[in-house]
Amino acid sequence: MVIKIVCLRCRQKLTAPAYAEKITCPQCGELNPIIKKPSPATSREQGKIIPPLIGKSMEKLRKLLLGNTQRLSGSSGSSSSPPSKLCALDHSVNQLPAKKRAVLCGVSYKKWKYKLKGTINDVMNMKTLLTQTYGFLERNILVLTEEESDTRLIPTKANIENCLKWLVNGCQKGDSLVFYYSGHGLRQPDFDDDELDGFDETICPVDFLREGMIVDNDIYATIVKPLSEGVTLHAIVDACHSGTILDLEHVYERDKREKKNKWWHSVFYKCLRR
Repeated sequence: MVIKIVCLRCRQKLTAPAYAEKITCPQCGELNPIIKKPSPATSREQGKIIPPLIGKSMEKLRKLLLGNTQRLSGSSGSSSSPPSKLCALDHSVNQLPAKKRAVLCGVSYKKWKYKLKGTINDVMNMKTLLTQTYGFLERNILVLTEEESDTRLIPTKANIENCLKWLVNGCQKGDSLVFYYSGHGLRQPDFDDDELDGFDETICPVDFLREGMIVDNDIYATIVKPLSEGVTLHAIVDACHSGTILDLEHVYERDKREKKNKWWHSVFYKCLRR
């Protein structure tokens, strides 16, 4: 076996035996070192060719950039994209008992002229308060804002209604539930004739112009009526016309410190117990 090189000075083609380390050019007398290229080594354990010039650090970097082919390849042929972050809705079918559960909804209406500032910050502050002060687990909290990557957590009418059902699903005596809403609130004519002032109070999802508002009658039917005895629901609604948004039978006169039948005036509810 021979090695062919080119003289560094006169560019004359030279031939040397494979074991030689240097060769002298017969034309110009230049002593030329012979740089041997090692052949790739075959790894029997892994069954693949490892580039000989890549050290351990470079090999580790290559795996980080290209991924571990052995781990990604498999008989199932599944996609290599990482799984999306799970939320509490992924376990709604086989929902485990949770003593503390919350739905936090903040709507900014950023694509509309009546957009609100600070609603998303309100939701994040409430989440921090629940997790760091009152012992709520993050996996038992649903946060709905327009910034969420999960389309199920965008505060549309359908998503809010679905999350409210999740909030009370399977609740038991001793559970503590929280519903927090920050956004626009309106009212509309009462067609059921069950409001003394003739209006139903509503909250406005991000798509309310197309899908409609969520009225107090529906909120009552979804998160108040299904409550079992001994379950506590804290509802904090930061919106206009929110005093009777849960459509309860009584309202609390803060000035007189007494319960009265529901009337048109707005009273802010902080704690609601059934």
